[in-house]
Amino acid sequence: MAASSSSAISGLAGAALASRPAFSTSFVRGGRVSARNPLMTRNLERNGRITCMTFPRDWLRRDLSVIGFGLIGWIGPSSVPVINGNSLTGLFFSSIGQELAHFPTPPPVTSQFWLWLVTWHLGLFIVLTFGQIGFKGRTEDYFQK
Repeated sequence: MAASSSSAISGLAGAALASRPAFSTSFVRGGRVSARNPLMTRNLERNGRITCMTFPRDWLRRDLSVIGFGLIGWIGPSSVPVINGNSLTGLFFSSIGQELAHFPTPPPVTSQFWLWLVTWHLGLFIVLTFGQIGFKGRTEDYFQK
């Protein structure tokens, strides 16, 4: 290492580095160019907030009725006793109780709790996804011929 170099970095306790603003470069003395995202623009109708012109802000278009009907629409069929006289919801909730009986200890990997947890939630998310597609498709006349 060259000990006589005047610009050697000596760690955090050493001399402060020159401070420059993030994402700006200086090509010519005194001239600055700032990095800019071409998809972002200043929209004066939104009180000066920066908005993206290509992506809608309400992309999720959530509606609480879809969540409510989807939850009811999944709890109903999953409560039918078809697994050895038990329902999927009953097996899932009883496995929660069994695992809470020895709370500080987590459920073992071989526990049936994981099977019921994944199966019950996978079914719920599938019903919610199709409910969102169907409900929003119907309200926006997507399925009209």
